[in-house]
Amino acid sequence: MAVDTPATHETTGSRTGPLEGFTYRRVRTRGAEINVATAGDGPPLVLLHGNPLTHYSWHRIAGPLARDFTIVATDLRGYGDSSKPEGGENHENYSFRAMGEDVFDVMDALGHERFQVAGHDRGARVAFRMALDRSERIERVALLDIVPTYNILTNVTKGWAKESYHWFFMAQNAPFPEKLLTADLDYYIDYKLNKKGVGLSIFSPEAMAEYKRCTTPEQIHAVCEDYRATLGIDFETDAADHGKRRIACPTLAIWGSNSHCDRHFRPAEAWGEWCDDLIAYSVPTGHYPAEHRPDLIEPAFRTFFQGGRPEAPAT
Repeated sequence: MAVDTPATHETTGSRTGPLEGFTYRRVRTRGAEINVATAGDGPPLVLLHGNPLTHYSWHRIAGPLARDFTIVATDLRGYGDSSKPEGGENHENYSFRAMGEDVFDVMDALGHERFQVAGHDRGARVAFRMALDRSERIERVALLDIVPTYNILTNVTKGWAKESYHWFFMAQNAPFPEKLLTADLDYYIDYKLNKKGVGLSIFSPEAMAEYKRCTTPEQIHAVCEDYRATLGIDFETDAADHGKRRIACPTLAIWGSNSHCDRHFRPAEAWGEWCDDLIAYSVPTGHYPAEHRPDLIEPAFRTFFQGGRPEAPAT
């Protein structure tokens, strides 16, 4: 591990935040201070966001899910209102394993030994690593609009590389990508979120304001460290595990039929290489299913995390 585990995990709060009806606090983990929003009084369910988003990306489904679950929505380290530590040797402090250990520390602080987790984009990669590393603590995992990192980087195509340019651009040595991206942050965030064939209209004005508020030079550097870790330590870790370790708990993989996943990969086949108990299907969205079609994602999550098997929507 890059950092030592403290004897206790300090929490500060509570306070209000952008998710209506949620209580906010900060939890000091072994390597960061994590912004945490909680609501509900049922089985614990963690929600992990992607890039360039924050926990607010779950705003259309978190409240309804809190009627049946204790929702714990965090900002990943380096994102949103969580702290942005130094990347460390080999950028290991932004590995998916380090981000996952933050979540385990948060759940320790909140008193939850076992829990379920859903992630989108980068958050789904964190959830994937958590389910592999600490299977005794993860009951079920849902993964939104990703293909496993190992499968992507060993099957790079021209089309995917063009569409997902940021994987390689943001991983360049500092401060090259940071200097270019911070030259016009509003332009960058609009361009980044305006995925092919979908547009910005799927995001609420409140969500866009939140994402722009949090897109700071400090966050840009942290996100670059995230991608540097992905092409280095994360890929190496996944390559070592491929064919040797599998996710044992029930896994739900959903991706957008108009996203990079469906255009360039066979997601169900890729996930089949990693998961023992897999439900996998596409929905008619782009890269942001929980914001684009919450009417499909919220009931799928509710069914899955209550022990059922959601079905693909009729086309």
